[in-house]
Amino acid sequence: MRTMMTTLAATFTASLVLLVAAQQPPARPDPLIKEGVTEKISEHVYVIPDGSVPLVPNVGIIVGARATLVVDTGMGARNGQTVLREVGKVSRNRELYLATTHVHPEHDLGAGAFPPETKMIRSRAQQDEIAETGLNTAKTFAGMSALNAQLLQGAEFRKADISFEKDYALDLGGVRVRFMAIGPAHTKGDTAFFVDSDGVLFSGDIAMVALPAFSSPASSVRQWLADLDLFDSLKPKRIVPSHGAMGDASLVANYRTFLTTVTDRVRALKMQGKSLDETVQTLQTELQGRYDRQRMTGAIRAAYGEAP
Repeated sequence: MRTMMTTLAATFTASLVLLVAAQQPPARPDPLIKEGVTEKISEHVYVIPDGSVPLVPNVGIIVGARATLVVDTGMGARNGQTVLREVGKVSRNRELYLATTHVHPEHDLGAGAFPPETKMIRSRAQQDEIAETGLNTAKTFAGMSALNAQLLQGAEFRKADISFEKDYALDLGGVRVRFMAIGPAHTKGDTAFFVDSDGVLFSGDIAMVALPAFSSPASSVRQWLADLDLFDSLKPKRIVPSHGAMGDASLVANYRTFLTTVTDRVRALKMQGKSLDETVQTLQTELQGRYDRQRMTGAIRAAYGEAP
């Protein structure tokens, strides 16, 4: 009897451990850019894909006959060093340029790993955003985990060597890259990049698979829709978003459908005298079968503020 009870107790304990383990959320992957996975997506453009890992960006490497441009850096010097090693596998150019889609830590704060002679290119809007918010977002990210804190220790924003207002053209030697300041949308300093010869667009957070994230108080639905119009006018063959799977013009179309749906319904509800909170709740209920309930909230609030 004693042996049977011991066996039953052991079996129950093992089952309980398995049940608890099954109920635990899966461990989040470390926010580290992977080596050895760089893809050539066109004649002059390479991408280090994010692997759908949170807080890891898709990193662009655009190679001309004379110079190379890197778009986004990963979070902290460790990730920036990984990017540099991948750059060395696809380019022998000594002239190196660096730019970022926006100034969130996983896109911008690996810049310190790049050689001193690297030329950093920023829009005025990015520089203004850095001056206004400093490392506040980095401090939030560092508080998420011990590894984040380690990665971001000592990280600083790199000063611009070249700055521009709305547009800038960079010739890498037979490869022209168009820089476009397109905020405030996801952030004030959103910047997109178009490689003319290859038809490749780096869209930042402005066109992705996931729903738009309105992370700045200045975020504007009106501006976001204007950005999508700009993207359409470029007729990109390939779109590389900040995060998630690469795609084509359907990424732009899907964002436009969502934002115009929200804009039209918000305007109608506001004209009926609905409050902001009532409008948010109504649209969350109406659209939850098609879109993420929580993720849509920022767009609804921004659209309500812009509606007449």
